[in-house]
Amino acid sequence: MSEQMIPAWVDGVLTPVEKLKVHQKGLKHKAVSVFLMHEGRVLIQQRAMEKYHTPGMWANTCCTHPLWDETDADCAQRRLAEELGINGIPLTYRDTVEYRADVGNGLIEHEVVAIFTGQAPADLAFAPNKSEVMATRWMGFDDLSGDIAQSPEIYTPWLHIYLRDHAAAIFGGDH
Repeated sequence: MSEQMIPAWVDGVLTPVEKLKVHQKGLKHKAVSVFLMHEGRVLIQQRAMEKYHTPGMWANTCCTHPLWDETDADCAQRRLAEELGINGIPLTYRDTVEYRADVGNGLIEHEVVAIFTGQAPADLAFAPNKSEVMATRWMGFDDLSGDIAQSPEIYTPWLHIYLRDHAAAIFGGDH
């Protein structure tokens, strides 16, 4: 199977580049992050141990890179289905943010991220893909922020950044 090609900027031009190469070189690239909410809580996931970076760490509901010919909104819906078996939840675009973070093993995430949120129903049924997700849980913003402060090593670098720098855009004006 060939390596996935994702949109990355090379010499200022958006170009399809192999995903692993993007992270090895720390190239700026497109990404999508989703936060599903229900009654003031957000669904977070623990990344599967097979993931090539940040395995076993807790992250937002889901995130990925759009395929070369895919819209951000379509990518967000695709990844919810692939990682968690969730379909049909309307998503709202909230913001585009850029960050750069070391994710270990010589890999760098330098992402321009389209952030989407969605409201999950109380009876949300989902089936995590075990090769992507090893656990899930619902957490309130304050509990999540407190846990990240107390145990930062178990959370992905991008979740730290989202909560520290972009909470208002993601969770509303109260944070």
